[in-house]
Amino acid sequence: MTITIVAVAATVIVGGLLVGAKPLQPRALWTVLFEPDGKIDSIVVWTLRLPRSLAAFIGGAGLGVSGYLLQTLTRNPLAGPGLTGVTSGAVTPIVFCFVFMPWLSSAYYPLVGLAGGLAAALLTFWVSRGGRGRPLHLALGGVSISLFLSAVSTYILLLSGPQVPSLLFWLAGGFQGRSWTQLAYMSPWVFLGTAGALACQRVIGLLALSEQAAAGMGLQLSFWKPLLLLLAVLPVAGVTPVAGPVAFVGLAAPHIARLLGPKSQGWTIALTAAIGGLMVVAADVIARSVAAPQELPVGLVTALIGGPLFIYLVQSRNFSFKGEA
Repeated sequence: MTITIVAVAATVIVGGLLVGAKPLQPRALWTVLFEPDGKIDSIVVWTLRLPRSLAAFIGGAGLGVSGYLLQTLTRNPLAGPGLTGVTSGAVTPIVFCFVFMPWLSSAYYPLVGLAGGLAAALLTFWVSRGGRGRPLHLALGGVSISLFLSAVSTYILLLSGPQVPSLLFWLAGGFQGRSWTQLAYMSPWVFLGTAGALACQRVIGLLALSEQAAAGMGLQLSFWKPLLLLLAVLPVAGVTPVAGPVAFVGLAAPHIARLLGPKSQGWTIALTAAIGGLMVVAADVIARSVAAPQELPVGLVTALIGGPLFIYLVQSRNFSFKGEA
């Protein structure tokens, strides 16, 4: 199933190279992919569209894995980078640095986002009784913290003057103009979070049963829970400086993966990453083609898709977390 979804995502990526403000014919695309000549079609594909689509896939994969780890860590189906305050926690300090510390290199923004995301997540978990309260407690705590941090970001925007347009463009969420450099800048953070999750799949499986069962089997919760929280925030710290906040992917992808019934924790993580990548790369293609030559923010498209899913989850009679053995 994971291989199938990756193949579908690859098809969407290739198909997305054809559409945009300058449509391409399949024969022309084939030529520039395998025999780039430096002309306009080659520049459009290799400089503009291909790195952007790959960044969308990798970013979506990272957000999906982050949401899966947060949901497993808290045993809460509402947990995700957005609803636990992780995304807002990463965004606000980056906005602050952009406006008030312009001398700080953007290479440090993932570290800034990591610190802010961890702080916001810890605060949310404290509000929701260590992540063990009812789903409503986590949702209310995360939304409250996100709203507060969003208000802080808005106040900073009011003070930023001529920097407002570029900040608003980034805050809308998207991969417009993303290059190979930014793809290389983001990828290690997503890789670390995903590889760490795969390496910890046995621990994740025990936590998915219950904390009591995990402790009874000798798992040191005081060590593993903070480590998994760090792994969950790493992809968000890498994706946010490049793409801004992209909504609902971390909430939706893990649920879709569980519905497909993978056989093990490792396959569940891989499937979640593949689904998250497919969601974002498809949203990116829609965002730049549905109103061409204008573009919609990718965050808007994912929100339009994820909003109804969120409402369904809240109203579902079987609204609970089901861990895998």
